[in-house]
Amino acid sequence: MTTVSPLALVVEDDPVQAEIFTRAIADAGYQVQHLASGDAALNALQNETPLLVLLDLHLPKIAGMEILRFIRREPRLADTRVVLATADPRQAEIVRSETDLVLIKPISFGQLRALAQRLLPKPAH
Repeated sequence: MTTVSPLALVVEDDPVQAEIFTRAIADAGYQVQHLASGDAALNALQNETPLLVLLDLHLPKIAGMEILRFIRREPRLADTRVVLATADPRQAEIVRSETDLVLIKPISFGQLRALAQRLLPKPAH
């Protein structure tokens, strides 16, 4: 019996950061989809139900704040964990209560991989 890895969305417009985040979360055991703009993220969230969304606030087209609010309003996404990854601590403080965790950039590969592993569901015995 094969198990399907849970889906994680990395919503980040900086290609270097996106590569680090995507690799770290994939190493933690997720199937990862990278989205470089807010509109691409909203489109994906219409059809996908990720376990984890790593979200930047400052994105092209649609801001991360709008994506966060969409996730929190959508009943189908009630179990989705949202980790904010931002270089803007003041903005992060505004939305801290709506996220599961806030990480201030720069974020290390090892730190993110360990965090993503802790967010995986525990295997049933």
